[in-house]
Amino acid sequence: MRVRKLGLEGLEVSALGLGCMGMSEFYGARDETDAVATIHRAIDLGVIFLDTADMYGPFTNEVLVGKAIADRRDRVVLATKFGNVRGEGGEFLGIRGDADYVRQSCDASLKRLGVDHIDLYYQHRVDPDTPIEETVGAMAELVKAGKVRYLGLSEAGPETIRRAHAVHPITALQTEYSLWSREPEEEILPTVRELGIGYVAYSPLGRGFLTGQIRSIDDLAPDDYRRHAPRFQGENFQKNLDLVREIEAMAQEKGCTPSQLALAWLLAQGEDVVPIPGTKKPARLEENVGALDVRMTDEDRARIDRILPPGAAAGTRYAAPQMQALNR
Repeated sequence: MRVRKLGLEGLEVSALGLGCMGMSEFYGARDETDAVATIHRAIDLGVIFLDTADMYGPFTNEVLVGKAIADRRDRVVLATKFGNVRGEGGEFLGIRGDADYVRQSCDASLKRLGVDHIDLYYQHRVDPDTPIEETVGAMAELVKAGKVRYLGLSEAGPETIRRAHAVHPITALQTEYSLWSREPEEEILPTVRELGIGYVAYSPLGRGFLTGQIRSIDDLAPDDYRRHAPRFQGENFQKNLDLVREIEAMAQEKGCTPSQLALAWLLAQGEDVVPIPGTKKPARLEENVGALDVRMTDEDRARIDRILPPGAAAGTRYAAPQMQALNR
């Protein structure tokens, strides 16, 4: 497994990470045995960068990941997040970034994960009612206390990133980035590169759409949240499916799968970019790892730019309420 550096503070991670969210919520059926097997297979393959959050489940994904790594903690780089507040019944209760909540959230995550430190701790969404200086100041205290090694932000805007980085070095910025979500290329990537911050790309396979496995909305489970996502709705679905078919054709010519092509494209965007595709199955994980062997030529990139230029995907990334919490 190749290694990539995030930020300038010394954090090294596998070139490909594993997003664990879908193992506990949002993407239909869940099987803990398969999930643990997937995490174990990832570690065996060298995919040691594991991504979770307190809100996934809610709360249960951290417990799952903690269980899976209990006997191999020293082999993984563990990332989790705070900021999206949820109740025990799963209700969404807003966003918090105040110092008290930062401290409470970290202690709760450490307990659920069953570890004594978190390698990379992200603010999941920026709290508009709390100065970022207060939030990152509290996060910096966690570093001093040895509870956290490195700090990250998720879905933060350029100004917020700069202000946060002035308080304490930010090691990684995580936002959505894929063939059909290229917005970071405008301001986010230039900003983090200027500051020496690494970039972690979530939903690098377009929430599964870019895999070519979703041909109809009926391919999704009744409780799958993507049924209500704008890019999976009505005419948007067909328009996006037409784009994916062009990616499928290109992948076939290159002798790889659409997923591998999509991930290889992201990996080719720079050594500071680390995709974290999520999966619940070892076989899909192994397919994703195969992307590391796909060579992207200048001609390939130019062709992809013609097929899926920035803004080509139909529909927004999230529904309107969730869009308001992005790029703050």
